[in-house]
This record gives sequence, structure tokens and C-alpha cells, in this order.
Amino acid sequence: MTERLPLFPLNTVLYPGLVLPLNVFEERYRRLVADLLEQSEDEPRRFGVLAIKDGREVAPVRPAEDGPAGPLDGLGTTGDPLEALYHIGCVADVSSVQAQPDGRYELLVTGTTRFRLRSVDVTGPYLTGETELIEELPGEGSGALAAEVERAFRVYQKRLAGAREASTHGRQQLPDDPQVLSYLVAAASVFETPVKQQLLACPDTAQRLRAELDLLRRESAVLSWLPSLPAVDLTRQSFSPN
Repeated sequence: MTERLPLFPLNTVLYPGLVLPLNVFEERYRRLVADLLEQSEDEPRRFGVLAIKDGREVAPVRPAEDGPAGPLDGLGTTGDPLEALYHIGCVADVSSVQAQPDGRYELLVTGTTRFRLRSVDVTGPYLTGETELIEELPGEGSGALAAEVERAFRVYQKRLAGAREASTHGRQQLPDDPQVLSYLVAAASVFETPVKQQLLACPDTAQRLRAELDLLRRESAVLSWLPSLPAVDLTRQSFSPN
């Protein structure tokens, strides 16, 4: 079963259950939000978030006489969105919308369900795609793996805080549900976008937790040596304007 969704490419990965604030300022995405707001209140206001594989989420500056950015501006070099975008994304449900006097929108969205991108329509002001929802499967041994990942994540958090010369306040309560834990750990860890995308695309919870366990142990080992590595910032993250 497929569903047609507006698409919002970003330089980040959205996971089910996680909240993401967005500052929508480009004309093409302001149109997307305006179209959602024109829908009946009974209809779900949602769009698909896909991580960008090749390109940038903000279109290059163009002369005013050329008009607003097209749906593909800034994405890749071939003009093919299927090459510029990862094909596994997450549906974003709009929790709140605040229209600003200058025409921007401030959104708060929640990831709900993963989807697989089947095709892309580039004929409108913004991209739309034919998507297929992905069923969430627990996999074998997800409960035992979740306990191991929780322990590894706590070690990782302490070493990451030490590398940043920061401190952790209290003991954060982590979810008991293995699936929810797997997505929270993926979102809260400082991994590069391709790695975060691989975690989103794992076929089931157990495989995601197994991959996270390997990643957390490896990163914790690296962070334990960080104080002796001069002028290296392994905790730096890229900035997203949205």
C-alpha cells in the first residue's frame, strides 16, 4: 500500500517517536506548509522527511529575476532526486505551526512511521513522492540487546560529556520498549548522517540495537583516548539551518 506525501529533504535523519523543530523560510517549503494548512482539520497534516545524500537543504542564492527556488535546487548534480536522497525516510506529523510576520513558519513535528520512497514528482513547487510504509518488526533477541545497549549508551554519554568537558546531571530515564530505545539512542548519539541513515534503515529493532551496540562500544573506546589527542574535536556536529 502506497501513499503520496510532500517531501522535505534535510541534512538530518528523523526517527519515529522523535520531535524535530523546523524553521521554514524558503518559498518552496512555505508553499508546502501553506498547502497543509489549507487541508481540512480532519486530514492529517504530515510530510515525508528524507536525509540528503548529495546536496544541501537550502538552495543556492539566485538572482531575484529568476524567481523562487525550484524543487530540485541544491539537490545533487544530476537532476535526479532518487540519486540525491536516501530512499528510507520518516513521516513527520505536524504538532504545531506558528506563522511569522515575515512569512516564515516555525514547526514542531513528530516522527511517526518509516517509509520507503518509490518515486518522486518534480513538477510542483516542492517535491512529492510515492511512498510505502515500512512495518516495524522486533527481530530476534531485541529485549536482551536493549539491556546491553542501555549500558553501553550510559558509558558513551559519560565519555562524551568528558570529551566536551561537560557534566551529566542525574540519571536519565531510558524507555523500556526496545524499539523506542533503539530510535532514541540513534537520535541522541553523535554519528555522521550516513551512519544515522543506516540505523533508520535497519530491517528490525534487533538489528538496529546490534549495530548500535557495536557503534557505542567503538565510539566509547575512541572517546576514552580523546584527552591525549591534541586539537581534535570528535564531538563536533554539522549545523542545520532548519
